[in-house]
Amino acid sequence: MFVKYNMKRLYISSVLFLLLMPFASGQSSLRISEQQFKEQFLNSINARRAQGCKCGDSFMKAAAPLTWNTLLANAAREHAYDMYRNKYFNHKSKDGRSIEDRLVQAGYTYENYESYAIGENIAYNQQSIEEVLNGWFKSKEHCKNLMDPRFTEIGIAEHQKYWVQDFGGRVKFDSN
Repeated sequence: MFVKYNMKRLYISSVLFLLLMPFASGQSSLRISEQQFKEQFLNSINARRAQGCKCGDSFMKAAAPLTWNTLLANAAREHAYDMYRNKYFNHKSKDGRSIEDRLVQAGYTYENYESYAIGENIAYNQQSIEEVLNGWFKSKEHCKNLMDPRFTEIGIAEHQKYWVQDFGGRVKFDSN
């Protein structure tokens, strides 16, 4: 079957799709680019990690900066979307998957690594990066995840006010 396309109509449809796509991505409440999203999170978290901070009644020493990891971000995005779609709020997915299951499925594995540490923070209904980070830093356990020196990488996502922050830290085997 041969279909003749009206190129002008196809172009306009494509442009409209690209313009509307950010509003359908789940980050509509943020209205910022993906790069700005990453930078705002990393700058805020790493500034606090550089100084150290009090998490509940424990002082957490300064820690090395976190770097963005796309595999962790993909796992976070999928979990945020899954919680939204299935109307729940939990670290354990409705299908029974744990954070480790989700991270390994996303490709963040422990194979060929001497050590492997993972963690997760979730939140719901915060309106901005600043608001969600303030909440996490005020919570003892969430704050400890943010300051944990074993974590060297992070991926974060928001979908319809479901926030997921996945942490990872892997150390390769010494080749000597």
